[in-house]
Amino acid sequence: ARSFADIGDIIRGRDLYRRDKGEETKLEKNLKTIFEKIHDDVTNGKTNGQALQKRYKGDEDKNFFQLREDWWEANRETIWRALTCHAPNSAHYTKSGADGSITESTMGQCRNITGVPTNFDYVPQYLRWFEEWAEDL
Repeated sequence: ARSFADIGDIIRGRDLYRRDKGEETKLEKNLKTIFEKIHDDVTNGKTNGQALQKRYKGDEDKNFFQLREDWWEANRETIWRALTCHAPNSAHYTKSGADGSITESTMGQCRNITGVPTNFDYVPQYLRWFEEWAEDL
């Protein structure tokens, strides 16, 4: 599940590891190119073109952060399924509800995947690092 959250950070341009070092990786350059093409397609389209131009304007650096957030939100369940559908039978993933309840997704043949565990991909990366480091102690 941490890999899922890390992928989300990379897609959304929030990967602290590379950003803090001031490096722009080949991956980040490729993502910018991909999201530039998506941006051009959605803002030049015949349907909702003006609304989307307004939503995505003001990105002079061409980082496309809002578009990347929207893309992640639209595709995160598909990515979660791709990562977990063929996980071993011993793998268990849970989702915490707002009321404190916990639901479990059964991985076998992609059954019972009722949603993505948002407690992973929206937790700030540095907090996930602290949790990982604490587990190593």
